[in-house]
Amino acid sequence: MSRADEIFISNVKDILENGISDENMEVRPKWQDGTPAHTIKKFGIVNRYDLAEEFPIITLRRTFFKTAVKEILWIWQKKSNNINDLDAHIWDSWADERGSIGKAYGYQLGVKHRYPEGEFDQVDRVLYDLKNNPASRRILTNLYNHHDLSEMHLYPCAYSMTFNVSGNRLNAVLNQRSQDFLAANGINVCQYAALVHMFAQVSGLEAGELVHVIADAHIYDRHIPVIKELIERKSHPAPKFIIDKSVTDFYGFTPDSFALEGYEYNEEKVKFPVAI
Repeated sequence: MSRADEIFISNVKDILENGISDENMEVRPKWQDGTPAHTIKKFGIVNRYDLAEEFPIITLRRTFFKTAVKEILWIWQKKSNNINDLDAHIWDSWADERGSIGKAYGYQLGVKHRYPEGEFDQVDRVLYDLKNNPASRRILTNLYNHHDLSEMHLYPCAYSMTFNVSGNRLNAVLNQRSQDFLAANGINVCQYAALVHMFAQVSGLEAGELVHVIADAHIYDRHIPVIKELIERKSHPAPKFIIDKSVTDFYGFTPDSFALEGYEYNEEKVKFPVAI
C-alpha cells in the first residue's frame, strides 16, 4: 500500500467516525439543483509525507498527474488568474466571461513587493532566499490577501507555503483553510509535492518533507457513499517520480518535465457531483 493511500484511508475514517456535521447550519456551497451542500468535517488534520521515500499519489483511483502539474505551474510559474492560460477545466465554474478568476491564486503570487535587495514577487523571493539565505526562517508565501478578497471569485483554499532548509533537504508546510476531501485531496498533495521537488532541484537541494495542514477537512453529504466504496479498494505501491534533471531554472519546467514510472491504480472511475 502506498503511503498516500494509507494516509487518505486513515483521514477518511477519522472524518466519518469522529467528524462533526453542519447539517443544522446555513452553508454557502450548493449542489447544481440548488440544494445546500452539507458536510461532515474534522478540524486540524496534519499529514506528513517524506518525499525522499516515495511520491505521494493515491492509487485507490487515478489521479490525473499531468493535470495536477499543469495547475500548479499555472499558479506558481505563470502566476495567472485566467483559465485561458490553463490547459484544463478545473476552474471553469469560477471564471467570468473573460476567463478571469479575479485577484486570486496566481495573481497574488505575481504582485511585486519591495525588499532591501530590491523588488520581487512572492515566487521569485522564495527562489532568491533558497539560494542566498537558506538558513532563513522567513521563506514563505501567502495568497490570502484580505485587501483583495472582495475581488476574488473564490477565496484561496491552499493559501500558504512555508519552506525550510534542513541540511540539504528542502521541507515545506502547506496550509489549507478548507478541503473537499474526495475532490481535492489527491490532487493537492501530489501537485505540491511536485512543487517542492521543483524548488529543491533548482536550488541545489533534495526534496524532504511535505507537511500538509488542513483546517477544515470535509466530506460532502452526497460524497459519503462514494468515498466509503473508494477506501475499500485495492491499493498499489507508490510509483517512481521522474523529474528532468537538466532543468536548473524554475521557469524552465513544463508538464513534460515530469513522469510517473510504474503508476498502477484502480481503473474503475469515481463519479461524483461537485459543490459550488
